Amino acid sequence: MTNSMPASQATQGALFGRILILSGPSGSGKSTLCKILQEHFSDIYFSISTTTRAPRDGERDGVDYHFVSQEQFIADIKQGAFLEWAQVHNNYYGTALLPITLALEQGKLVIFDVDVQGHQSIKEYYGNLARSVFITTRSKEILRKRLESRQTDSTQNIELRLLHAYNEMQQLSHFDYLIVNDDLQSSKRAIIGIATSLEFIPQPSIYQSLWQDVGEDMKQ
Repeated sequence: MTNSMPASQATQGALFGRILILSGPSGSGKSTLCKILQEHFSDIYFSISTTTRAPRDGERDGVDYHFVSQEQFIADIKQGAFLEWAQVHNNYYGTALLPITLALEQGKLVIFDVDVQGHQSIKEYYGNLARSVFITTRSKEILRKRLESRQTDSTQNIELRLLHAYNEMQQLSHFDYLIVNDDLQSSKRAIIGIATSLEFIPQPSIYQSLWQDVGEDMKQ
């Protein structure tokens, strides 16, 4: 179960940025597509999740995740520091609210890499400001091979992740876009296209232009 702040709190400030949520099973390629977006867009803010799980080989604190102890995570929960948080595979994961708010106020494209539960919480909190993409493979066997190639999970954990992936697939209808990540180049074009489509004129400018047009019409 994911815990999140009340959705009404998102409307208390002026948020002019855009939000793109990437979600999907472990091994679907979310992290790779996130890195592609970071390389392609200059005004991007990648939301770095906080977790209590141990770092994998090559992962860096503050770059891939904010790695904290369970005690610290629980303390942050009590202080209301998270937009959303959940317990997944016996570890805690959460999204810090303050840096996201600052990035949106600066008009940046904010990218989330979260599970299905986190996706639901973020969509509820930000409403139409957020768009979401579900990333998956064409079959369970492709996903299994990717998880096995990591050599970071036991057979039991892989089976648990595959079961979790099946459950996540049942939530496809709640997403705005779907990418079947079997070919990286095709997926790269798709994710860049989706993110580019979010680069609209900031809403205050749209409203200002609209009322200017109405004013001119009224003068005639």
